[in-house]
Amino acid sequence: MVLLLFALWLIFNGKITLEIVLFGVVLSLAVYWFCWKFLDYSPKQELYALRILPQGIGYFFVLIVEIIKANCGVIRLIVSPKYETEPVLVTFRTDLKTDLARTVLANSITLTPGTITVELTEDEFKVHCLDKEMAEGLCDSIFVRLLRNMEKTAGK
Repeated sequence: MVLLLFALWLIFNGKITLEIVLFGVVLSLAVYWFCWKFLDYSPKQELYALRILPQGIGYFFVLIVEIIKANCGVIRLIVSPKYETEPVLVTFRTDLKTDLARTVLANSITLTPGTITVELTEDEFKVHCLDKEMAEGLCDSIFVRLLRNMEKTAGK
C-alpha cells in the first residue's frame, strides 16, 4: 500500500524532484500508519488482497460480460411484443463463507440487468428477477463459482 500511495503521489505531481520524492515518502508512510492505526488495516489484509488480485481482475471481466449478456436479454424482453414477463422473487442459500464474498455476490446480482438483490441475511439471498428464466441457476452461477475459488485461494 505504501508503494501504491507513493506511486500515486508521483503521478499526481507530474514531475520528480528531490523535495517531491522525500515529501511523498513521508506522506505515504503517514497515510499508511493512519490506516493501520485507526482504520483497522493490516499487512495481513494487504497480502489477502494481493493473493486474490488476479482472480479479482478475472471476476471483473466476467461481470462485464454477464452485464452485457443480461442487457441483451432485457432488451429482448422489452422489444418482443409476444413475450410476457413473469417476475419472480427467488430465495436461495450459498456456501460462501466470508461477508465480503456474499456482499460482492449481492452487488454483482444487482448490477446485472433484470435482477436485484432485495435482501441478504447471513447466507440467504432474496432476489427479484424480471423473468423466471433469469432466476434459473442463480444459486450456482458463474459468480458463485468464481467467488468460491477466490475464497479458497485466499484461505491458503
